Amino acid sequence: MQHEDSSAILDQAGTAPALHVAGTRLMDENGRFVQLRGISTHGLGKYPQYVNYEAFCTLRDAWYINVIRLALYTEEDGGYCTDGGQEKLKRLIEAGVSYAARLGLYVILDWHILSDYDPNMHRDAALAFFAEMSEKYQANPNVIYEICNEPQQSPWATVIKPYAEQVLGVIRKNAPNALVLVGTNTWSQDVTEVAGNLLADQNVMYVLHFYAGTHKAALRQKMADALAAGVPVFVSECSICAADGSGSIDYASAEAWLAAMNKNGISYIEWNLSNKAETSAILKPTCQTLGGWADDDLTETGLWFKKAFTAQ
Repeated sequence: MQHEDSSAILDQAGTAPALHVAGTRLMDENGRFVQLRGISTHGLGKYPQYVNYEAFCTLRDAWYINVIRLALYTEEDGGYCTDGGQEKLKRLIEAGVSYAARLGLYVILDWHILSDYDPNMHRDAALAFFAEMSEKYQANPNVIYEICNEPQQSPWATVIKPYAEQVLGVIRKNAPNALVLVGTNTWSQDVTEVAGNLLADQNVMYVLHFYAGTHKAALRQKMADALAAGVPVFVSECSICAADGSGSIDYASAEAWLAAMNKNGISYIEWNLSNKAETSAILKPTCQTLGGWADDDLTETGLWFKKAFTAQ
């Protein structure tokens, strides 16, 4: 997608048109192909300061992103289901959705399970959360729901799919046409498990995550196999270092991933918007500003993704 197409997915009012899945790709309500490209926050409970208008505006105008992912950890780092304070976190989400709407950006509400590897561990909390959010944002076509970030030890057919059916049920009561993202087993790598066993919902995409320093040709082949089987894939988290978010950058693997995603029109989200002292953060640990960043404020990862986004 060229720069003019990136801005063209926003209508004249600055709002983001409703999205729907067509085959394995995303389309907007005007029948135009959409590839979402953006940044994920780190955990909202740990790095709330980056949910601000200037940060989102900088990423839109200088990086050409069209989506922000709000990572709501369920357990770690001030998690929603532990010690984060649910009302405080919901106010932060409200602010993030508001900024995204004003800027014509899509926004993903990410139920970020991780150490709570089975999505059913906090299923009741998830049902309540997505019922509330989908009711609140039912008129917001820019809001996307990601209902389980990285399940582990959770087979698709017996654990994730039944969970997803329940969460979809509460979302669809309020937002029948919203785009929903569903994680897959093994830290959202087993996207081929979904083949032949899709959810009975036309506006769902299935999540794959990669870190280029760890995940290489074998996982790219899984992505290709899933697409060939008719599975709509969405990369809601990725980076160009190792899977622990640190270590050196594998530029060759990163370029191979970028080429594969662009060739197939796959949306992708970089992890993460913070100044955490790790390779995957886009800001240097010394950077204390919350928006308007110069290239000198960016890590090597930040520079690479900025170039990838602006080259489209």
